[in-house]
Amino acid sequence: MEERPVKTKLQKDVRFLKAYAIALTLLFVIFIASGFSSGNQKNKFDEIDVERINIVEKDGALKLVISNKERIPDPIVSGKTFQRQGEKSPGLIFYNDKGDECGGLVFHGQQKDGRTSAGAALLFDQFDQDQTVGIMYGDNNGSRMAGLRVWDRPDIAAAEQVEKIQAVRNMKDGPEKTEAMKKIQEAADRGEFGATRVFVGKSGDKSAAIILSDTRGKPRIRMSVDSAGIARLEFMDENGKVAYSLPDSKTTEKDAKKE
Repeated sequence: MEERPVKTKLQKDVRFLKAYAIALTLLFVIFIASGFSSGNQKNKFDEIDVERINIVEKDGALKLVISNKERIPDPIVSGKTFQRQGEKSPGLIFYNDKGDECGGLVFHGQQKDGRTSAGAALLFDQFDQDQTVGIMYGDNNGSRMAGLRVWDRPDIAAAEQVEKIQAVRNMKDGPEKTEAMKKIQEAADRGEFGATRVFVGKSGDKSAAIILSDTRGKPRIRMSVDSAGIARLEFMDENGKVAYSLPDSKTTEKDAKKE
């Protein structure tokens, strides 16, 4: 008489465990299925607020950063991170397959104490170096520049150059540091850190110009139309002195005196 209740209870327990196992299996299958399906789904947003977005490859390699100015990343050159120079700006930073910064888009604009300051630049870097071509705009309280610039960059990696300059800056003040800083400036004047070779655009004096420079960044040919509509072609020597011009500068001066 006591065996039937025991068997009945055992049967109930077995049925419960079977149902529990089936339920867990179904939940696990649903979870896995939803996990696989969600990976192929695209989320759609009408509007989002975000301070920074990192675009990465499947392996996590960084390819593009969209950021506000506070969260803009420091530059990575030759796998090393350096402190970004100057005032930070919001924008986009591009990265090559090596993981180094290779260009970007930045912009800013403000009015302070009655003065306007604004600018924007789309820049592309030489491999292992600084920018080599860019479209730029600048406004310094009404003096506006806009145009295309092309730079020469040395074969030496920018990281190596930056480290040498930082080592000199970290030297103890004195004659030795002064002499080292002088040599760096002389190297810069020779164009060893890079130089602007081509400018096509408008200058702060409201002239439209094409300027071709030598490897030290010294303008050698200038073709321009000034704010009064006067066209001129000038050839300069290495010191910036006009060696030849069209129309002839002497003839222009004589005509101006006659008037």
